[in-house]
Amino acid sequence: MTDKELKKLIEKAEKEPRLIAAAVSGLKDKVLDYKSSPEKWSIREILAHLADSELISGMRMRQILADKDAILGPIDQDAWAGSLGYGESSPAESVALFGLLRHANLRVLRRIKAEDTKRSGFHPEYKRQFTLEELLGRMAGHAENHLGQIEKLKEGVGA
Repeated sequence: MTDKELKKLIEKAEKEPRLIAAAVSGLKDKVLDYKSSPEKWSIREILAHLADSELISGMRMRQILADKDAILGPIDQDAWAGSLGYGESSPAESVALFGLLRHANLRVLRRIKAEDTKRSGFHPEYKRQFTLEELLGRMAGHAENHLGQIEKLKEGVGA
């Protein structure tokens, strides 16, 4: 990753919380809780997931940058959703938390250089070293992916 690519990634990541907030602003509970099928997530659950995912990405990023032999903990996102009550979460709080955590993560990213993105931590789920560059690539596209899901759910319920 070059410095230019890192800067572009940061600029993209900076916009995502505003896009998510705009997409869900003013939605009623009927829309927030609509599921296209029982095993899929609702908008409310997606928002809670985004906040927790940003927390996890931030932790992993910090481990990679600061720890000598970082070991990145895998998670089961469906278990988190069920056990942590994503379906009962406050959309406003989830959106605010996502934005705040993203802001904090971007503060860290603005301090690094492109060569830092080659640093890594061991990810037991992948059974290999996982680079900061890989993490940042997933982080930057994650909200965008869920934004598409949110728009489809809104269409599905007729919002």
